[in-house]
Amino acid sequence: FNISREEQDEFAYNSQMKAKAAIEAGKFKDEIVPVEVPDKKGVKIFDTDEYPRFDTTLESLAKLKPAFKPNGTITAGNASGINDGGSAIVIASERYVEKKGLKPLGRIVAWAQAGVDPMRMGFGPVPATEKVLKKAGLSFQDIELIELNEAFAAQSLAVIKGWEKAFGVTKDWILERTNVNGGAIALGHPIGASGNRIIVTLLYEMKKRHVKYGLATLCIGGGMGTAVIVENIE
Repeated sequence: FNISREEQDEFAYNSQMKAKAAIEAGKFKDEIVPVEVPDKKGVKIFDTDEYPRFDTTLESLAKLKPAFKPNGTITAGNASGINDGGSAIVIASERYVEKKGLKPLGRIVAWAQAGVDPMRMGFGPVPATEKVLKKAGLSFQDIELIELNEAFAAQSLAVIKGWEKAFGVTKDWILERTNVNGGAIALGHPIGASGNRIIVTLLYEMKKRHVKYGLATLCIGGGMGTAVIVENIE
């Protein structure tokens, strides 16, 4: 994919800065449930993600050593972290929602999974996106916001290149719609919670921006990719 270390570090830096701006603006407050954590000094209210590094610079990222291979380009700074986290959502049928008088955050339009060669496991979101768009009867250009789980900057950039080729859009077009409040490189990637987390974040941001369709997608070890299209029904 010819993705340079500099491209990865820039992507990671932008993720951190978008998360910083979102947290400082209180954008996550509606979707985070504060938790009381007792300690020796009393009770601490835990209501803000603690993984983002607000002091990140391109210079500090450039100084980090490769994580996997001596001459590699992936570092602790341009990859997602290993985090604890939790996320929850209630899924119900339209009939149940009407019966109980509930106000849903959104509607699941379609979901899909697809697989690629395990050696290219991070690329799974590309065929998954193609599949889910076909099921939904939509084009990629109909999608106004995207949450792409940032397992690694290199992986995310490869997916973006795949989308460019598959759908005939530019990198800038994709980036201005993707992870607008930062992604997993900044916010963290708690395995088992991330898929739901990105859907919830997507739904809240769609309401703020009054957009109709959003896409949430992530890669899975072994070559799988999962994609979900949701609709804002405000």
